[in-house]
Amino acid sequence: MRFLSLWDWMPWDGVPRAVLLPASGIPASAKRAGGKRPGGKRAGRLVPGGMLAAGLLAAASLASCVKAPPTPSPHYVLGAPYQAGGVWWYPRADLRLDVRGLAEVYGDQHAPLTADGEVFDQGAMAAANQTLALPSIALVTNLENGRQVKLRINDRGPATPRRMLAVTRRVALLLQFPTSGVAQVRLEVLEGDSQAAQNALAGAPTLDMTAAPRGAVAEANLAPLPGARDSAGGATQVQPGAAVAAGGQTGGPTGGPAGGQMVDAAALRLPEAVTQVAPDPGRLWIDLGNFPTYEFANMRRAAVAQLGADVVGVPQGRRQTFQVWIGPIDDVAQADRLLDQAVAAGVSDAQIVVR
Repeated sequence: MRFLSLWDWMPWDGVPRAVLLPASGIPASAKRAGGKRPGGKRAGRLVPGGMLAAGLLAAASLASCVKAPPTPSPHYVLGAPYQAGGVWWYPRADLRLDVRGLAEVYGDQHAPLTADGEVFDQGAMAAANQTLALPSIALVTNLENGRQVKLRINDRGPATPRRMLAVTRRVALLLQFPTSGVAQVRLEVLEGDSQAAQNALAGAPTLDMTAAPRGAVAEANLAPLPGARDSAGGATQVQPGAAVAAGGQTGGPTGGPAGGQMVDAAALRLPEAVTQVAPDPGRLWIDLGNFPTYEFANMRRAAVAQLGADVVGVPQGRRQTFQVWIGPIDDVAQADRLLDQAVAAGVSDAQIVVR
């Protein structure tokens, strides 16, 4: 008995219907496309078993191509300078950042995990920023209507200097973003909340400490202070030399959870709470940098003179700095065009701000 391959058997419509077929008893004419068996029936319709085999083969092939989703691994991230959107970004830990600019909504395509290893979720109270330490906790206010929420900034982006923040669809809904998907916002980093969120994860920065010489220090087990109890009713115990993470957990060398243990995903989600404050919309401007002398500021202005840049003195206590601006600007589209031209002219740190 000889078996035909998939390419030996092609029915009239050109779709393979079998993988293995016994050769005996099949007329030679039935092997050709459009061939018929005696009695007038199409040969390609007489092998339901072959159709099943081909379907199973295709399903198995597809299954082998499906990759398992990556495992979440929440961790502290600052990172080295990187390039995105045609400019260089320089991450830095800023726990007191307070800025006003434009925010957009996340697009449809995103990796399964955020930049700090959390699960990406369009329904979470989360956002992305280009330079803040991850995670950071911040208040974000829609300046156009005064709606304010607390966010967990756990991702890098947007990949453009046009926007300073990308928010999930849920956040955009709660803040009532306009139909354009772009809104004037104020971003205020919460120092205490951010430090607690960072210290709860592996990789968080710690203070360098030098242990005292063991020969000069006598160890003693001291009784806990009155009222110092753990959740089980007993005194809280900490092993000598171990770091204490947020929530009273004992941490490893990185200051995060010991041994990089998995953090409860539910604990990383912030509750939905909208606060109404007074609206405070402004005008759009292009910030081209602040300089200690007029000469340096004028050099920057000259680089984009065709865009209508100006130099403005800014009092700084007993001294004065010089800010280079373009504006005010009427709408977002015009601001985007002017920013793109400024970046193309070599001002890579230009940004859109709200004043």
